[in-house]
Parts: sequence; structure tokens; C-alpha cells
Amino acid sequence: MNKRTSYWQRGCLLVAALAIAPALAQSGNQVQLLKVGSGFERPTSITNAADGSGRLFVVEQGGLVKVLRGTRVEAQPFLDVRSLTRAGGERGLLGLAFDPKFSQNGRLFVDYTNLNGDTVIARYTAVGGKVNPASAKVLLTIKQPYSNHNGGQLAFGPDGFLYVGMGDGGSGGDPQNNAQNLGSLLGKLLRLDVRSGSYTVPKDNPFINTAGARGEIFAYGLRNPWRFSFSSAGLLIADVGQNKYEEINLLPKGSAGGENYGWRLKEAAACYEPASNCNSAKTKLQDPILSYDHTQGNSVTGGYVYRGQGLPALRGQYIYGDFGSGTIWAAVPSSAKWKTNKMLDTELSISTFGESEAGELYLADYVSGTVYQFVAK
Repeated sequence: MNKRTSYWQRGCLLVAALAIAPALAQSGNQVQLLKVGSGFERPTSITNAADGSGRLFVVEQGGLVKVLRGTRVEAQPFLDVRSLTRAGGERGLLGLAFDPKFSQNGRLFVDYTNLNGDTVIARYTAVGGKVNPASAKVLLTIKQPYSNHNGGQLAFGPDGFLYVGMGDGGSGGDPQNNAQNLGSLLGKLLRLDVRSGSYTVPKDNPFINTAGARGEIFAYGLRNPWRFSFSSAGLLIADVGQNKYEEINLLPKGSAGGENYGWRLKEAAACYEPASNCNSAKTKLQDPILSYDHTQGNSVTGGYVYRGQGLPALRGQYIYGDFGSGTIWAAVPSSAKWKTNKMLDTELSISTFGESEAGELYLADYVSGTVYQFVAK
């Protein structure tokens, strides 16, 4: 059984135990999690619209997007796609991204599992603080062979294109070898131009002229890139592992794309299939910048490089966690491998991190439906 499915289907309610620890040994500062919102049902994503409103948008797996203003949850949902999605396990409403020109055009994009169990990327338009259901336009539907490893992250890059994280299609061990197959969109990072009425493939995508390859692909060899985020270093992709390791990969700033992060040939830096001699001059597999084994957790949840003002000691550090163990780490660049330190031990099921327009950092507990903000103690 896939570990994210097994954890996400737990019925027990976990209590948020906020063990406070120094953010970094050299800083001496302390960080804690402050409860700012509750009552959410299986939150999967937190984001902002960069529209000056100060709102946080909390995505619920069942198909609602709710608005959090400070510590108040608005009664009226921002978006309701409950009738369109098949939610449960790893399926449902999984991702939300606002157009960089949202303030002018009102456009937003969602990633959800439809009633057939397939991934849908759709565009909506918001008018007067609420999304008009009639504005829906499906841009892309991707067949899912199994019920797990749906990916789900959407984010606009500094280049203005929409990046989409797709899992390998599910089951275990990528039985169809989708992640290494350039003819499949599964197990990939996609890069789409959504500025027109539909989507087009950017002309500089790396495989646009490769026979048999899908032009939408920007990078490949991913198992289940549940959460990723952009930073000054590039795109940080947290990829949920198989049996032994969790990993975070870097797509460097300015990369032309085409990186192969190795799955299913390898899990993190260790060979998986084949069990040895998996990395050759021909494959040129990328090793992760961060990884940990399953004594420390078993389902990585990618976060953000902190850029806010409330925690100066954390500025420039990448904050990430683990859904299974509740551990939260802070990492900084250091040559090929980044340095990382444990920041907090919690009993939270960390399904997502998020950030405000000002760069303040948040996370959601999947089980209790609570949103927390990182603050100084």
C-alpha cells in the first residue's frame, strides 16, 4: 500500500504537540507554530493571490477553496468543484495557482481528480471575490492508471509559465515505467503557456522537437512530486519516495530543462530498478540536494524558502517537513548537497506549506484541518 494513502486514510485525530526548538543552532532564535485557522476538511494546499488583499486560500481535498483573512475563515467558499471531483485517498482537489495577472484578469487554475479518476487542469475566472462556475475551461486531462501518485502542485514560474507536478501514475514501483517514458505525461514536471484561451507548449521546452516525446515535459524521472516551490536558487521539487528514501531535487535557476531525476531507476541517490549500475553516462541522472531515510519520516512535504520579516534568522532558508513523522527541517545551500537541521518535532500530519504575499510561512495539518503560522516564540 502506498504510504501517503495509508496515512491520509487514518481515522484517528492527532493532537498538535508543538515542540519548540531553535530554528538553527547558530541563530539562537526560537520558532513556534501559531494556530490561525481551523475547521478545514482535509486541507491539501495553501496559497495567496498576490493581489494585495492579504487573503490566504486554503484548498480542501473534497473540492472547496476557502478564504482565510487573518484568523477568520469566510463563510462563503471561494470555489466549489465538489460535484466534479472524486475525492479520497490521494484523489480530489489537489492544487491551486493564481495567474500572475490575477488582479487584472481574475484567472486561476486548479488541479483535481475527475469522476473517472483522471487528472484535470482547469481554468476559472473570479468576479467580485468569488469564482464563477460557468467560467470553467478544462485545459488538459491526463489519464490515471491507478488511484495514487496524482501529484497535484501548480505554480507559476518567474518566466510566466504554469508548472504542473505529475506523479508516475501510481501503484508501487512505477510498474508501467511512466516516469522514464517521454511519451507519457506521468512522472513529470510539465511547463505550459496558459496566456491564451487554452494552453500551448512553450517553444523552448526541451523535448518539443524530440520524436515520440510530449512537448509539455520540462523535467522527468519523478515519482510523486506532491509539493514544489520556486526560489532564487531555482525550483525545489519534493518527491515522495518508495521504500527507503525521501528526496528534494533542484531544477537550477536558468535551466533549459530536460533534467532526469532518476525514478524508477533510482530512489534518491540509491539504485532501485535495476538494483545496481543504474546511473550511466547515457542516463545522466540527477541526485537530490536533500534526502533522508525512513527512520526520520516517510512522506516528504515540500515547503518554501523563507522570505518574510517576522523570523529574520530563517530568511533564505528552505523549510520543509514530513507528513508521516511531523518533523520540520530548515536547509541552506551548500555546494551539491544542502545542509539541513531539524527545526521542530510535531505530531502534525503536514499536508502542505504555504506563504503569504509578504513571505510569511504557514502549514496545514491534514487530520485536524488546522492552519498554523510560523512565528517567533
